[in-house]
Amino acid sequence: MPVNVELVLDARAELGESPVWDDRRQRLLFVDILLGHVHEFDPATGHDRIFEVGQPVGSVALAAAGDWVLAARDGFFRLNPESGAVTLIAHVEMDLAGNRMNDGAVDARGRFWAGTMASVGGRDRGTLYRLDPDGSVQRMLAPVSTSNGIDWSPDSQLMYYVDTPLSRIDAFNFDLATGDISFRRTFANIPTASGYPDGLVVDAEGFIWVGLWQGGALHRYSPNGRLLGVVNLPVSLVTKCAFGGPNLDDLYITTARIGVDEVKQRDVVAGGVFLVKPGVCGRRANRYGAVAPGR
Repeated sequence: MPVNVELVLDARAELGESPVWDDRRQRLLFVDILLGHVHEFDPATGHDRIFEVGQPVGSVALAAAGDWVLAARDGFFRLNPESGAVTLIAHVEMDLAGNRMNDGAVDARGRFWAGTMASVGGRDRGTLYRLDPDGSVQRMLAPVSTSNGIDWSPDSQLMYYVDTPLSRIDAFNFDLATGDISFRRTFANIPTASGYPDGLVVDAEGFIWVGLWQGGALHRYSPNGRLLGVVNLPVSLVTKCAFGGPNLDDLYITTARIGVDEVKQRDVVAGGVFLVKPGVCGRRANRYGAVAPGR
């Protein structure tokens, strides 16, 4: 997939992740997980505002009230973009000191899904959770090792999910009304030589984009699991992408620099946010606590 790759923000993020486009504010949100930072990047001005959460934060999502919802080390929180205030919604896994929350996304009925992982080593120590609009937390899938990319097909009949060490993307049947998942199966296997699957997003055509950790690329898969395109990045640790811009035809890509060899030319701009024009559009991000139109 020959496209021009542009560095739009030299963020030098240690572990940049969870990009999401705020269509109301026309800004790109993303996190730097280990530093506990939430970034609000304005592509029109180049200004990057950083919010200090005070603990590792795995993902950020939009909320119906105009604020943001976070999956952080200690559980789910809200972040007020005007004041910067962080308030607790619900604790998660406070009894597991070595765990933290990771990537997440909101479904079409306004439920925020995010999972956990061990901060240092250890497999099968995480769980995928669902934060409902009433603030209650449901345990949805366990055990998992590195809970990562999650999104839904345009008709919400399928949920796609990544547990990174498994080197594959899985699909579940999804019940939009209840939020239940069932019939887990492999959607696409990813050879380890290509990198490890990280965050993912589904575009308006129902095709799945996944970042390749240690693979320096994005993969685009058709709804039947066929690899149709590869976007190569000038860095090794590609984490996730999100569609943004007024027409949702800009594809922003977050990356990481943790542990990279800066001597390697390909990693000089590691941790930056990149932009490509893939020729397809994305979908407006769902908001926590809001039912998407037509749902």
